[in-house]
Amino acid sequence: ANIVYDRPMPIGDRKNVVYMSTPVVYGRGEGVVIGTGLQTEIGQIAKMLQTTKQEETPLQKRLADLSKLLGIITFVLVALLFIIALIKDPTWDNIKNMFLLSISLAVAAVPEGLPAVVTITLALGVQRMVKVHTITRRLPSVETLGAVSVICSDKTGTLTQNVMTVVSAYTNEKQYEVEDFSADTVGELADGLSLCSDASVDHGVYGDPTEIALVNFANLIDHHKDDLEAATPRVEELPFDSVRKMMSTLHKTGKTYTQYTKGAMDNVLKLTTHISVNGKVREIKKSDITAINDVASKMAKRALRVLALAKKEVPFAGISEENLVFVGLVGMVDPPRPEAIPAVENLKGAGITTIMITGDHADTAYAIAHELGITDSPSNVLTGAELDALNEDALKDALLTKRVFARVSPENKVQIVNALQANGEIVAMTGDGVNDAPSLKTADIGIAMGITGTDVAKGAADMVLTDDNFASIEKAVQEGRGIYANIRKTVWFLLSSNFGEVITMLVAVLVGYPFPLSALHILWVNLITDGVPALALGADSKDPDIMKEKPRDKKESLFANGGYFITIFFGSVIALITTLAFLFIPVVQHGMRSVQDINTFFAENPELKVRAMTYAFTALGVSQLFHMFGMSNLNKTFFRTFTKKKWFLWVAFFIGFLLQIAVTEIHALTVAFGTVELTFIEWVFLALLSTTPLVIHELRVFFRFIREKIKNRKSH
Repeated sequence: ANIVYDRPMPIGDRKNVVYMSTPVVYGRGEGVVIGTGLQTEIGQIAKMLQTTKQEETPLQKRLADLSKLLGIITFVLVALLFIIALIKDPTWDNIKNMFLLSISLAVAAVPEGLPAVVTITLALGVQRMVKVHTITRRLPSVETLGAVSVICSDKTGTLTQNVMTVVSAYTNEKQYEVEDFSADTVGELADGLSLCSDASVDHGVYGDPTEIALVNFANLIDHHKDDLEAATPRVEELPFDSVRKMMSTLHKTGKTYTQYTKGAMDNVLKLTTHISVNGKVREIKKSDITAINDVASKMAKRALRVLALAKKEVPFAGISEENLVFVGLVGMVDPPRPEAIPAVENLKGAGITTIMITGDHADTAYAIAHELGITDSPSNVLTGAELDALNEDALKDALLTKRVFARVSPENKVQIVNALQANGEIVAMTGDGVNDAPSLKTADIGIAMGITGTDVAKGAADMVLTDDNFASIEKAVQEGRGIYANIRKTVWFLLSSNFGEVITMLVAVLVGYPFPLSALHILWVNLITDGVPALALGADSKDPDIMKEKPRDKKESLFANGGYFITIFFGSVIALITTLAFLFIPVVQHGMRSVQDINTFFAENPELKVRAMTYAFTALGVSQLFHMFGMSNLNKTFFRTFTKKKWFLWVAFFIGFLLQIAVTEIHALTVAFGTVELTFIEWVFLALLSTTPLVIHELRVFFRFIREKIKNRKSH
């Protein structure tokens, strides 16, 4: 506490300060409180979480835009319809009828079931996510994951197996491979690394995977940690932190003490003044440092994680990480997860960039990244120190090519996320520690580790990987894309169906013949006949080719890629079917040719008007059921729905069809809905007429297939 620094120091180097939320593991003391609440270091992390802006997801933005658009269109259409009808017949009865009908049309224009369908679709997506080891903490993030264009992933445990083994060692100016390990060759190095760790394997395996590997390293030469600690008990320690990248322990050896310091080679070597060679200590030379760096570089290029050990003999208790004696290096292998390699490749095919972030040496990071297929050039690696030297614009430019970040700090992660977002990317970030919380919060999608992740990291994240496996992210992205595709086609389906209803009524007003549908018919179709197919589309299985598509643009509309055309075109087709069904009796069966003749015919034959309205009502409802099959996949034939994965579409079709039959065949319902019973021949006619949207879909798919065949033949 008597130490006073003449310059700002990193948190881990401030030896005169203790911090809130850190455990006291040894000793006692008194101190002066210099900060409370948000003024503490843990408070600063909390403050970063509070001040980090949580943006709306792409879906939330699209639905908000859609609501505004529908509101404007509905107001204009209803006002236009009301004014036209008022001009034609300004009587009080007509005004009252038009007011009620205008309300019905407003209801028809707005898909009331959409919010419920979107919520249910997202909820079903959450269930699918669980099956691929992903727990969703925020519902809208399910869809956002499908829009991700960059995934920033930790290396250890996510891209690799997190099962480390020491396979190479350098000590006494010699390098040894695993088959050469013995008490004579690597004894001092193995003992020091085992003692300077908190892991245990003698009475059950627990601890950090890196430290478990170090304890097992000593076990290989029959030097067990329990025996080592019994002979040289630990009396003090300075834990590892991400700033120092080191850990030190102090052990009593007779009447004196031995300090062991292990950590990142660069950091340990900076504090080293001497070297131990065959039990003799001498000053370290430039040639020694060169040799050590060469060995470390070779280890790193073999994708080995390199750790250094130094020691210090002191006559009294007290840790001081300076004037250390270099003992040696170890290289640990942490193999890539086999499933991560195809996952990276699949993401690349889907237009998603994978960026690896690690605290390892740059050479080690590159070797692993190269093996995973993330990058094939060492020039695509950037270290934390190099990143700190870049301004915002330079970092944004660097991120266009850099795919690996080595020796980075938690603060660097936030910088990387901000720069990627400034480049227009939708970013997913993985993390497991307390210090990762700000970057998880800043990212569009924060993904915490379920096994190794802290509660703070999980609390800041949108999703949690229950198996800490990168391949699960790729599967979750597939599900996210499928969910967005389902929401989009549901929106298109509902709006095209509603557009058909509005056009049907608008044409009737403009031309001057009676309304084909009553307000009750419109409400029934919207809530029942539309609702069940919409739910089926929301629960539809994802397209197997969905990962061949590129990520959506962040500003892309819900109606991109032909959405407006599909909505208007099929809405017009449904309106045409409904109108033809309504006019079939007066025009085809009774030869009426003019609007005046049709009006007179219906006035003189009110029972036939009810039958004509029943035709229109039935054609509208059933055509939307057939339209559902086409909307399931606009690029593939309807016959692909004859699979187990599409069973829900067929259930929805038959439920909708049976409900439509009920309102025309059950007497109580015919009275309530103002319909009449239809004959079998009439049902066949209306069913065939209602298949028109599906027939048009099949023709569209067929001609697209022919066009692609011709195009491919020309290219060859």
